[in-house]
Amino acid sequence: MFTGEYEHSVDTKNRIFVPAKFREELGESFIISRDLRGPRLKIFSKAGWEAYIAPIMEQERRISEKAMRYLHRNAVQVSPDSQGRVILTKDLLAYAEIEKNAVIVGCSTYAEIWSAENWSAELLGESADDIRAELERFGL
Repeated sequence: MFTGEYEHSVDTKNRIFVPAKFREELGESFIISRDLRGPRLKIFSKAGWEAYIAPIMEQERRISEKAMRYLHRNAVQVSPDSQGRVILTKDLLAYAEIEKNAVIVGCSTYAEIWSAENWSAELLGESADDIRAELERFGL
């Protein structure tokens, strides 16, 4: 399970450190893709990625093929180097609006990579009372 919040910088070679406890969950190689709902990236283990795309595979082939092309065209399979860093493509960095500072956030079955600025704006834009109300609506 991915939990916690970690601040890291992207170096001049577009590498970012992935927390050790995340690497243990992710395995030797894993998938980084665009988040469909905003300027951030998602990190999945291979099994997590397969579970994420499984509902698409159940759709009509014409639809699933288009969806797969869209999802996979910018996704990358990465393997951390000996220091725990992975290379992010220029396209992924641009999409997530990451120039230097990033935040990696655990989200249970996956993790997200945000630009530090967008993460700060996200936190400021959400009211703790609104989040609590939503959680209570879910029965938590």
